[in-house]
Order: sequence, then C-alpha cells, then structure tokens
Amino acid sequence: MTGQQRRPAMNRLVPAEVEHLPTRPLWLCRRCGQPWPCGAAKLALLAEYREVPVSLFLYLAGCLHDAIDDLHRLNPSVTGSTADMFDRFIGWPARHTHAYRVSTTTAVSIEEANS
Repeated sequence: MTGQQRRPAMNRLVPAEVEHLPTRPLWLCRRCGQPWPCGAAKLALLAEYREVPVSLFLYLAGCLHDAIDDLHRLNPSVTGSTADMFDRFIGWPARHTHAYRVSTTTAVSIEEANS
C-alpha cells in the first residue's frame, strides 16, 4: 500500500458499549447481568425521564406487565412474588422521584379532611 496504511476500525476489535437494557425473556441487564432494571439502568431512566416522571411510571408499568408474562412462561414457580415484582419495576422510582413523595403530615391532613 502506498501512502497511509489502513488500520482496522476500533469498533471492529472492541465490542460497542452496551447500554443497560433488558434481555428478554429473562429480564436481566444486557451489560452487567443483574436483574433489570439494574442500578445503572435506574440512574439512566431517572435522568431520561426527569422532566416527565409520569411517563417513567407508564414505561415501567409496561415493562412489569411484559416481565410477568415472560418470567411466568419460562418458569411459573419462580416468577417471584407480586410485591417483589412491583418493587423491582415500579416501587423504586416512587422513592426517587420528588414529585411523588408525600410527607406524612400531608397524608394525615388529607385523611383528617376526609373524615
């Protein structure tokens, strides 16, 4: 070859950076192998849906529905409890999304007003 020799592209030698996305039907993270959503996926989802937290809940509710179907189809005896599945997909953003936190004084005031 004359002039500049060609080198193989780096992306051919090293696999592309894989995002923390679910592998279906197992619902494990493609990158780290932890149950999805893993810690990194949760951080990415919180950042992505920061301005529209309701959309995050809708997205995760759809994932929960799909995960229950997939995991039950694979092995009905180890799908997990309903509470565990709910917390895995929908419970965690409620603890991290400020718009959905309700203080106990607010909750008590609402209950008193309804009495």
